[in-house]
Amino acid sequence: MMTQTVEYALRAVTALAYRAGEPATTESVAASTKVPVAYLAKILRRLAEAGVVRTRRGVGGGVTLAKSAAELSILDVVNAVEPIRRYETCPLGLPSHGTRLCPLHARLDAALAALEDAFRGVTLADIIAEPTASKPLCDVPDAPATARVPLGTRAKKVAPRA
Repeated sequence: MMTQTVEYALRAVTALAYRAGEPATTESVAASTKVPVAYLAKILRRLAEAGVVRTRRGVGGGVTLAKSAAELSILDVVNAVEPIRRYETCPLGLPSHGTRLCPLHARLDAALAALEDAFRGVTLADIIAEPTASKPLCDVPDAPATARVPLGTRAKKVAPRA
């Protein structure tokens, strides 16, 4: 259900969340997330247009989150690159259905609504602060030590990741 573009966007913003405001180059984000540089550049442009990331050229420039990790939900990221399209009218264009969805499309729309709610309720801060034995989603070898627990996260202790 989630496209590769959404997956890559989520990897990129997660990597940026670990950096806690320190700018990263597109190349370093691509390397840590295993996303092709050219594809990532296009995704980052879309994220910037939607206000999810900020970009700055030149020395000391790079890409950062436009808001704190605690303010950005997974839904914000998904909607920035490929918005979830809910069923508002019959996708078959049947005049007899109009805005009354048939049982199939009503259930599909309910599933999409549940997905939106689930994504709306999880922030990037939640993702990076969640204790886990698994390696993080993205390699962040060059992230500053302070990036392990970004400001604005819930009061959870997180052990440094190996």
